[in-house]
Amino acid sequence: MFLSELLPVQKAGKIIKSQINSTGTEKVSLEDAHRRVLGQLVTSRLNSPPFDRSAMDGYAIKAAATFGHGEENPAVLKIVDRIGAGQMSQVVLKEGEAIQIATGAPLPSGADAVVMEEYTHGQEDVLEVETTVIPGENVSRAGEDIKVDEPVLEPGRLLNAPELSIVASAGYSEVQVYKKPSVGVIITGSELVMPRSHLEGAEVINSNHFTLKSLLESTLAVPHMTHCVDDRKLVREEFLRLLDTHDCLITTGGTAISKGDVVVDVATKLGEVLIHGVSLRPGKPFAFGLVKNKPVFMLSGYPVAAMVQYDVFVRENLLQMQGLERNLSLQTKTATRKIPSTLGRTDYIRAKIEGDNVRPLKIKGSGIIRSMVDSDCYIIMEENLEGRAEGEDCQVLPYHALQV
Repeated sequence: MFLSELLPVQKAGKIIKSQINSTGTEKVSLEDAHRRVLGQLVTSRLNSPPFDRSAMDGYAIKAAATFGHGEENPAVLKIVDRIGAGQMSQVVLKEGEAIQIATGAPLPSGADAVVMEEYTHGQEDVLEVETTVIPGENVSRAGEDIKVDEPVLEPGRLLNAPELSIVASAGYSEVQVYKKPSVGVIITGSELVMPRSHLEGAEVINSNHFTLKSLLESTLAVPHMTHCVDDRKLVREEFLRLLDTHDCLITTGGTAISKGDVVVDVATKLGEVLIHGVSLRPGKPFAFGLVKNKPVFMLSGYPVAAMVQYDVFVRENLLQMQGLERNLSLQTKTATRKIPSTLGRTDYIRAKIEGDNVRPLKIKGSGIIRSMVDSDCYIIMEENLEGRAEGEDCQVLPYHALQV
């Protein structure tokens, strides 16, 4: 189905979101879980720490033995054992005794505190303690981090170093995660060639191959890249081949809002095109449809337009497939010059943040890749705004905020 009028960006976004399904989950080793999205509730199987342990190198003692003592009148104790990390003393500590202990070692029976080595003097089996300690000092209690049966992580959490650490501490060697979306990518264009130092005739470097591959990898997806000339039969064959084995399809090129565009024409014949043309600059000729009940994102062949379309319509939906929901927060910055815009259209203006200000780039055009390199954010002009004057506040989306 063609929608001949330009759809507002928000309406197009809602249509796409309603068609996105989960990739499902799989169990993986914790070794392979970095940068995956958690697909289960993690409830601790253990206490962490699993026992009362020393938080310092020093001596395990009965705190009361140090009461009233200090540098001028040290408490004198007998050293009855020495234990390192991974060791456990079998000695039950008595009055007037101390056990040398390493950081992380279990607190011996009878001890209730650890005095730091810096406040002691030891000679053979005699220890002088030159400070007063209180019960529990320098002791990490069993379960003070997480307790057995305590929920520690909810589904939908991205697993980075802190999350992996707590999952491991909770007693898991493997975990349920969302499957990474497998994405077929068709770069269309008979003129496109892979990078080389010399071009002939109407040849153009296929930069979109690298653009889409890196964008998809930054969204935790697995891209499978292919290039296809502008031939309906070949494009149709690639559609069917890739949709047989992938969760969704992304194309670039062949989406211009005119009659006979190869990609949109193929998608229409094989399935249903729900969107063709959005009130977005750059990126008006964006299309979206369903083929074999799988999402097909049809992006512009111009690199900058394709990047903007990806950020606006694709990125968050691929994360949603993996159970990762985000609300992107915009920053308010002051425009350093006038920013023209048109009512009824959403503009994503490439710009550079300069402290509390933002400077719109003067370079325009959907093919000027340099404008993405020289910018670090979008100024977003919603469709109900008719530009901003110099010195007025505007809404800014930093590129780094898009990353996961």
